[in-house]
Amino acid sequence: MATRWLFKTEPSVYSYQQLVKDKSTMWDGVGNNLALMHLKDIKKGEQIFIYHTGDERQAVGIARALGGAYSDPSKDNPRMLVVDIEPVKALAKPVTLAEVKADKKLAKFDLVRNSRLSIMKVTDEQWDAMMEMSKKK
Repeated sequence: MATRWLFKTEPSVYSYQQLVKDKSTMWDGVGNNLALMHLKDIKKGEQIFIYHTGDERQAVGIARALGGAYSDPSKDNPRMLVVDIEPVKALAKPVTLAEVKADKKLAKFDLVRNSRLSIMKVTDEQWDAMMEMSKKK
C-alpha cells in the first residue's frame, strides 16, 4: 500500500485554497532533516493531508504527489528537496488539532508527538480516523 502524508503550511503563506486555484504547486521551503527524509520517500500518486498551521491548526484538504522529490531548482544545495502536488478535494469538515489530540487512536501520530515536523507519514489507521472525523457534522 502507498504511504500517505501530512504537509503543514501557514495559510497566510500558502493555503489549500491557493493550491486549488493554482491547480498544482512545487512544495518547497522544507529544511528540517527528518522532514527532508520523509520528502525523499514520497512517490507519485501518494495522498497528502494539507494542514493549516498558525491560528487554524487543522487539516483542511487532500492533495496528491505528481511525482517523487527532486532537488529544489532555486537552491544550490542538492539536499534541499521539493515535490510537485495537486489538489484532490477539500475536507467536508476540517479536522482540528484539538480533535486529533482527543482521539486515543491518534496518540502516536507525529502531529501530536512531534508537532514541529512539517512533513510526516500518516498510517492507514491515522488516515482513516482523520477521514472519519472530517465527515462528522
